[in-house]
Amino acid sequence: MRRGMLAVSVAALLFGAACGNSSDTEAKPSETTAGGAGGAGGGKTVALFLPESKTTRYEAFDRPLFEAKVAELCPDCHVLYSNADQDSAKQQQQVEAALTQGADVIVLDAVDAAAVAPLVNKAKQKKVPVIAYDRLISGIDYEYYVSFNNVRVGEMQGQALLDALNAKGTAGKGQIVMIHGSPTDPSSADYKKGAHNILDGKVTIGREFDTPDWSPDKAQQEMEQAITAIGRDNIVGVLSANDGMASGAIAAMKRAGYTTMPPITGQDSELAAVQRILSGEQYMTIYLDIRAEAERSAELAVALAKGEKPAAPDKANNGTADIPAYLLDPIPVTVDKIADTIIKDGFYKAADVCTPELTDACAKAGIK
Repeated sequence: MRRGMLAVSVAALLFGAACGNSSDTEAKPSETTAGGAGGAGGGKTVALFLPESKTTRYEAFDRPLFEAKVAELCPDCHVLYSNADQDSAKQQQQVEAALTQGADVIVLDAVDAAAVAPLVNKAKQKKVPVIAYDRLISGIDYEYYVSFNNVRVGEMQGQALLDALNAKGTAGKGQIVMIHGSPTDPSSADYKKGAHNILDGKVTIGREFDTPDWSPDKAQQEMEQAITAIGRDNIVGVLSANDGMASGAIAAMKRAGYTTMPPITGQDSELAAVQRILSGEQYMTIYLDIRAEAERSAELAVALAKGEKPAAPDKANNGTADIPAYLLDPIPVTVDKIADTIIKDGFYKAADVCTPELTDACAKAGIK
């Protein structure tokens, strides 16, 4: 489906995040009044649960964009927000607390999407609708799933890596390392599937890892293990499922003495990753229109709070039911695409990206 492009600066988003409560990661949800009406007013309560803060997108983009859209659509609604810090037990406490406080709608990006069916069932028993945000919850039926076409993300990463290896003439001359995301995140399994759809039979996979918590530190350790096992000169590429883990892999390779990096993939278009692409340390990232994801979820949450249930254009089977879904399109971004996507859409300003040491690289990439 067609996606609205992101047109908001990082500075504005960070300001919006800073205006919220600072106790975002406590087990008790923090409350944000969407408009000017008091939190105890007649408006509905929407509870938003995000899984972790190691990936910068959640606090810098998802939360403020979601809250701003709820405020626009429902000035007397208020948002209960919690971040679980990658702790599934903590997230359970947060969801249960929100249900006790009378949340009208749950928007849940689960730490462990395969284990939260009992939480969803508790919400159902209280007649509180649930939206699975970004990660597909399995084992139970619920109202909506909003995310990206995750298998397609993995296919785009795999294709970009394969194209880069073929261009360098190294696809058949060495081995690649695959660094996947958290095994408790079903999106990670989709990215992994997509990457294998493209790469299997075309490259030699030397080492492959599922990385707990999507941790950059653990990805660095995994990459160090791979370099020791395969040999520094035998690694021709790295399939990293996101930008944070790519940073860990690059740190390991620098410690091992690499002066030129082989092609390395990523996802999320983190600022540091965009800068690494410009400097040549990282080959590509996946640009996700987080604004579209957050705003669509906010629209559905407000509709559900009002007793409405809009039709969804897609379906996602979670092993138990076909969940009405909105599956948004990812965009692969290499250095030649930064200006026409990330910068053009206002995801980052040129001034955010183009530090003094990147002035020449930005000019060459057409960023101004």
